[in-house]
Amino acid sequence: MTGMALRWATRHGLMRAGIARAARSGDQLAGFFVDPAVRADPYPFYDSVRKAGRLVRGQLMWATAHHDAVSAVLRSDAFGVGAAEQGLSGPLGPVWRLAWRNSPIGPVDPPSMLVVNPPDHTRYRRLVAKVFTARAIEGLRPKIEETCDELLADRPADLVAGYASLLPVTIIAEILGVPTRMRRQFLAWGAAAAPTLDIGLTFRQYRQTEINIRHVNAWLRGHFERLRRQPGDDLLSRLVHLEGEQLTDDELLATAGLLLAAGFETTVNLLGTGAALLMRHPGQREVLEAEPHRWPNAVEEMLRYDAPVQSTARVCRRPVEIAGVHFRPGHVVVPMIGGANRDPAAFDDPDRFDVTRGNARDHLSFSAGVHYCLGAALARLEGEIGLRMLFERYPGLTVDGTPHRRTTRVLRGFESLPVTV
Repeated sequence: MTGMALRWATRHGLMRAGIARAARSGDQLAGFFVDPAVRADPYPFYDSVRKAGRLVRGQLMWATAHHDAVSAVLRSDAFGVGAAEQGLSGPLGPVWRLAWRNSPIGPVDPPSMLVVNPPDHTRYRRLVAKVFTARAIEGLRPKIEETCDELLADRPADLVAGYASLLPVTIIAEILGVPTRMRRQFLAWGAAAAPTLDIGLTFRQYRQTEINIRHVNAWLRGHFERLRRQPGDDLLSRLVHLEGEQLTDDELLATAGLLLAAGFETTVNLLGTGAALLMRHPGQREVLEAEPHRWPNAVEEMLRYDAPVQSTARVCRRPVEIAGVHFRPGHVVVPMIGGANRDPAAFDDPDRFDVTRGNARDHLSFSAGVHYCLGAALARLEGEIGLRMLFERYPGLTVDGTPHRRTTRVLRGFESLPVTV
């Protein structure tokens, strides 16, 4: 078996087989991964999990859709991310080491911040935060507005292909110092790498993502050398030229790759979902037309109501009790973020979309604790500007045809959203 096949088996293949087996035996939690009705509308499923208990045990994992329990798991230092360290130190250690030898570095591969724990995570985040400051993110506002204006001039017929996907990839290219002429290439790479954030990919899907990640890796390594010789005014140049302690090339690669995949996919989903919600709720659109100062809160409500990332996973690292349940090292818990955001104990009338909701920002769509999304401020800024300018330019925007959802389950958004402008 080749290294790629082993990597797929250890990350996706075994999980696919386990979930399929659990589903056949009637495991309630397995439905999240295999039931097409849940992919189309996961919220009734979250309600059933919430009613089943504060923490529900399945054959492969625990799960919770309660806001306070999800928050507790995400904030607890007893839980960590990633399964690499368990695999490398367990009985399948030799297989893991063989599988990941000479593998490319993608958004869910160490040393990506998504899958490493303190103290490594603390170091990476501290160094990256020196560059990704609130002031630096706000400094991108003119570029975001300029890009929105340029894209909207083309009257997009498909809001995802012609607008929602092009805006974030253009801003990521700006952050990374990528030439404008490579925007379409980065769009293709970002779209190809993003599915790795999901679980249970087929081998064909995984193979395609790994091929593209290798292309990204090769281009970025050369790009780092160019930036060392001729730094630009972009944020990646500043990260490459940090004074004192610096990130290694592999760490830079993981950080840039994470921006490309996670920053691209989640913002595409936010823009597409937000636009669809406002087209379905014209009364809410009228509120924003009359009271434009509510746009930031409207974005928070979009994130709460239909989160771009619906769930995540945590691995217990030391004995701990959460909501009356005792966990041991190795136990896997799935915090169902989409369910937590619709918990009636946290949000009044949670299935109602309301851009004036007072506590919309209490959502957990950017996670919580040490792994709170580093790009949250950028996503909020792109969402606010991108959607406000869209509906200011085309106040009569309507869906024209049948929207199609992405096939992913952890990530939720639209593959296509045909509109009349």
